[in-house]
Amino acid sequence: MEQRIGNVGVVSALKEAIKTAANQRIPFQTYMEICLYQETYGYYRNDQIKIGKQGDFYTSSSIGTVMGEMVASYISKDLQQSIRMPASIQLVEWGGGNGRMALQILDELKSSFPNVYARTSYAIIESSPYHRQLQRDRLVEHAALTRFVDETEWLKEMPEEHVYVIANELLDAFPVQRVRYLDDHYQESYVTWQDQLPHFIEVWFPVESQRTLDYLSSIEVQWREGQIGEVNLGAWDWYARLSGRMRSGAVIAIDYGDIESELFAPHRHQGTLMCYRKHEAHDNPFLFPGEQDITAHVNFSYCQRAAMASGFDVCPLVTQRQFLVDQGILEKLQNHADPNPFSEVSKRNRSIRQLLLSDGMSELFKVCITTKKGELA
Repeated sequence: MEQRIGNVGVVSALKEAIKTAANQRIPFQTYMEICLYQETYGYYRNDQIKIGKQGDFYTSSSIGTVMGEMVASYISKDLQQSIRMPASIQLVEWGGGNGRMALQILDELKSSFPNVYARTSYAIIESSPYHRQLQRDRLVEHAALTRFVDETEWLKEMPEEHVYVIANELLDAFPVQRVRYLDDHYQESYVTWQDQLPHFIEVWFPVESQRTLDYLSSIEVQWREGQIGEVNLGAWDWYARLSGRMRSGAVIAIDYGDIESELFAPHRHQGTLMCYRKHEAHDNPFLFPGEQDITAHVNFSYCQRAAMASGFDVCPLVTQRQFLVDQGILEKLQNHADPNPFSEVSKRNRSIRQLLLSDGMSELFKVCITTKKGELA
């Protein structure tokens, strides 16, 4: 695939980082972080539409309203298991995108669980001014309950009871290391700039980080010669930070990924890194830097270990389909004789079926819930 230079601001930031780095190369993790999160021009920071028909990809919350409704159902059922309904409930969405998930959850709480809604505050952790404005506009009817904070600000607040963190397609966008197994050794991917072509190129050097080596040695799979995989150590740190902020509640992580043995199996010889642009998927992260999404499948085995090490109890990992069924999605299907395929009932039934079909989204996406019981459970 021919390489093309992407966002000028991102390319400039990448070239400057490479120029000032030792040996004029940066780890792939740094490359991915700049592409996605450069302060002004990074993919998740710029003002281009990302989600939906006019964007680059769809999420489960962009298919009807049911996904958010089922998350609201889970939270409400969990709270009902408490000895008494708490006086205050904190919902925290980490990376709220265009605000659709938040709207779905709050609308459902207001209509179906008003006793929960009356006690709820909803914080969205968002670093992009563009996305924060989209969220404000979409959540105007719930303005009294919502607030917008950055990660540092929220984590500095005192730990609280009954905190529910929602992470919908968050962990897959954490910058990752790319690792290759060759000649009985692990190598790490670095990125440099080639003036003659010109474009970014990938080079490989031995893994130096002891933490990365410890992670690789802990994976109970047999790497094949030349096999490539991704390492997302940031997931461990994320669960540790959350645990320090929560006395009780749950973290609901919804993402595409799998258990460790599947992600590092022989058929994943080239890893799971994928890029999305205008609804086309490919595996070349050096195309269109700053203008395409770059993701890697989530290692939920590692996330579960991280959560338990940080004081969470781990619920079984389930497919998105199973989670939706468990929360009562089938009850949302409505029998109707309306022949109009564009009626609200018809559209709603179609979105439910789309989420339930055993296609890529319903089975590839998983839901990992980690809980903390706290003092008042």
